[in-house]
Amino acid sequence: QITFHFQTLKDDFERTVIDDSREAGIPMEIIVGKMFKLEIWETLLSSMRTGEVAEFWCDAIHTGMYALVSRGMRRIAEGRDPLEGQKHRCGMGNMFDYHSTGYDDLDELQRTPQPLIFIMELFRVRGMAGELPAWGRPGQAAHLLLPMQVEEPSAYKRDTWAMSKEEKLAAVPILHSEGNRLVLRKEFGQAAAKYQEAVICLRNLQAKEKPWEDGWLKLESLVTPLVLNYCQCQLELGEYYEVLEHTTELLQKHNDNAKAYFKRAKAHAAVWNEREAREDFLRVAHLDPSMAAAVKKELKQLGERMRKKHVEDRKRYQGLFQPSRGP
Repeated sequence: QITFHFQTLKDDFERTVIDDSREAGIPMEIIVGKMFKLEIWETLLSSMRTGEVAEFWCDAIHTGMYALVSRGMRRIAEGRDPLEGQKHRCGMGNMFDYHSTGYDDLDELQRTPQPLIFIMELFRVRGMAGELPAWGRPGQAAHLLLPMQVEEPSAYKRDTWAMSKEEKLAAVPILHSEGNRLVLRKEFGQAAAKYQEAVICLRNLQAKEKPWEDGWLKLESLVTPLVLNYCQCQLELGEYYEVLEHTTELLQKHNDNAKAYFKRAKAHAAVWNEREAREDFLRVAHLDPSMAAAVKKELKQLGERMRKKHVEDRKRYQGLFQPSRGP
């Protein structure tokens, strides 16, 4: 696993900058041998020393896929799903469907492939457990092994995006269990991150299935409790609008999920949306009579909070409109 920063420039007089990972604030990571779309990057980085900054000029024959790779990286930096809006096809197939990457400068590169300049700064290499990087195996050039300063295999933790389907499925229950353990320790932020990572694994797998067919539904049944656990953590952290967003999205697919209504109702109550909170609490009682007692308690608390708020608001506004007295 190679971690590095990069800058991509056009081969023009101005050396126009196309991408700069430092501006995005996120270093790039690739795993050698995992068929990264821009294959030339593996070759370039494997020739570098740790801590080195190097500049490479690459012919158009090696840069034709750059627009698609950059599109995905930009979406990730923006906090968006890199597969958002794609059909169940390869990246190039989606290009033919939509005729655009969504970025004007990348569309230009897509229309007219051209040489590019890459400035790379390599600052970490990690080996996978039980193996050495390709350039550190017997028979490979020795100067490629020593400068890389490969860390111990135990330092490497495979990122979920790099996992196979089987590895992702195996990782989900582990992440779920870790999240539950962190909740017991009241470490809600870390727990939420574990649940979110598990959801991302499953969503990536769902993207390869046809919506509402058996494979998709099986994965969805695993996603739902993870999203609910994530929302509970966000409630504990006071991130109420985050809860409203995710529970609403969940209820658009599963409008009979009482737990989702219950968490959304609590979020509405926390941000003073009284009518919406009451509606959601009443739906919960209708869908799951076993939760009636909990609903009754929440409605009582909501009524008390709203009465207290009205009293405080009245006092505040009365003070606003009273005529000021002289000295």
